Amino acid sequence: MMPTLKELFRTKVVPEMMKQFKYKSVMQVPKLVKISLNVGMGKAAENVKLIDAIVAGLAAITGQHPVITRAKKDISNFKIRIGNPIGAMVTVRGDRMYEFLERFIKVALPRAKDFKGVPNKSFDGRGNYTMGIKEQVMFPEVDVDKTDQIHGMDITIVTTAKTDAEAKALLECFGMPFVK
Repeated sequence: MMPTLKELFRTKVVPEMMKQFKYKSVMQVPKLVKISLNVGMGKAAENVKLIDAIVAGLAAITGQHPVITRAKKDISNFKIRIGNPIGAMVTVRGDRMYEFLERFIKVALPRAKDFKGVPNKSFDGRGNYTMGIKEQVMFPEVDVDKTDQIHGMDITIVTTAKTDAEAKALLECFGMPFVK
């Protein structure tokens, strides 16, 4: 049986990171904190059923019920009013986070069209990684036949790493396929 990412962290990632960055304590090794998925859909202001589809898709992908995000400002050009639902987001932590990351790396990313690797320039300077995907149908939990609208999402991986190099090394140890 293949080890899970959580088990892999203890057995492979920690020793590798300690050797690479010369940490003196196991507690210095960066860890994953949370993964946030965010879908913004301005068209949802006109069609509320889109929000229900987004919520159902995110719930299927993560196994957690998402929160509906609402407009904070009026934007007349887009016909958006304060309080209108314009998207959904979900944050996964703990075992669900490792489970989601494993499915994302091993199943969803290889299913993406013309996939050559994830960009390695999407770090924020504080050890967090954010990437956008164009289609939610790359996740096997999303049924393409029942999907009304194909939409993208932003995925943010938050780590305790202090630098981008540490965060990149951590994600590479987990098997994240960065562009060479």
